[in-house]
Amino acid sequence: MCTGKCARCVGLCLIPLSLICIVANALLLVPNGETTWTSDHLSLQVWLMAGFIGGGLMVLCPGIAAVRAGGKGCCGAGCCGNRCRMLRSVFSSAFGVLGAMYCLAVSGVGLRTGPKCLMNGKWSYHFEDTEGAYLLNRTQWDLCEEPPNVVPWNVTLFSLLVVASCLEIMLCGIQLVNATIGVFCGDCRKKEGTPH
Repeated sequence: MCTGKCARCVGLCLIPLSLICIVANALLLVPNGETTWTSDHLSLQVWLMAGFIGGGLMVLCPGIAAVRAGGKGCCGAGCCGNRCRMLRSVFSSAFGVLGAMYCLAVSGVGLRTGPKCLMNGKWSYHFEDTEGAYLLNRTQWDLCEEPPNVVPWNVTLFSLLVVASCLEIMLCGIQLVNATIGVFCGDCRKKEGTPH
């Protein structure tokens, strides 16, 4: 597969993944779909905005750069074999790997620690000492009185962020290698005479 076609394919996969991360992080701010909870009622991992910043904006840029790298060359006719755009995509992809790793780390800790919730009249991270064992014991999930349904809400959304960020790391890594090859070898579509 040509480096340009590969870049475009990777970019078109990264863009929706980054948007999924942004939406998931936004939903984490409103447990059970309610906007009544303040910053004192939400866990630190929610406020670190890993899905919005890391898996979202920091991956959206490499996604767009990869799609652009899969287009015509910087002079409009592919005269440089897209090397300039591929070089930009190398740096963007490295930036995207860092963002996705940040999202993965924070989301993983969010899953392991569990949500901050009201239990027995006290707001705290009540599942923190279980080291993630609460994930397999759904009977414990109902022990959180407020926010309602916060445990399944957090588990679902943080799990989605973990999966999305893993895919983003993989795709940004592929594009990092692909773009590096594109910098040195150019875009083979020019040689094939494929219309852009």
